[in-house]
Amino acid sequence: VFTNGSLHEWADPGATFDEIARVLRPGGRYWISDLRRDMPALLHWFLRASTRPRSIRPGLDTSIQAAYIPAELGEMMAGSGLAAGRVGSTPLGISLSGARAA
Repeated sequence: VFTNGSLHEWADPGATFDEIARVLRPGGRYWISDLRRDMPALLHWFLRASTRPRSIRPGLDTSIQAAYIPAELGEMMAGSGLAAGRVGSTPLGISLSGARAA
């Protein structure tokens, strides 16, 4: 399972994590990534300034405001079927990755 840039749109991330865990085959891998709300201000400014066309900049701002921070992602996954996953982060984004037990 691979998803990029949509986690902040999910109505119930915990339920979606459980569904991902359910459909994975033994040994199946997953990687979920998105922007992070707490990205450095300068990085946010650069990302916004480089977004074209300008008309989609408000959507970028809304996505960043709705995004999670690493601690929130860790809390969400802790009670889910992906509890054994690894939370990763960069200055721009967050990710959750792992594999279903074989």
